[in-house]
Amino acid sequence: MLYAYSLLRPAVATRVRTAFPALGSPDALAAEATVCAMLLQTVDRGDNLVLADPLREWAADLRGRTSSV
Repeated sequence: MLYAYSLLRPAVATRVRTAFPALGSPDALAAEATVCAMLLQTVDRGDNLVLADPLREWAADLRGRTSSV
């Protein structure tokens, strides 16, 4: 969740990924996808609209990672 909300600040998002190296790993894929999907649902309800584009980009990245797993 921390990473998702840091997407608005790319430098902070990078720091979060560095601090939590499990992010981006195959083992964390399901958790990342769950958080991303939950927040995209809030966007659909009209909340977290500023996160819409970064979340969609993250979702596309996650889909790309699932095809290589």
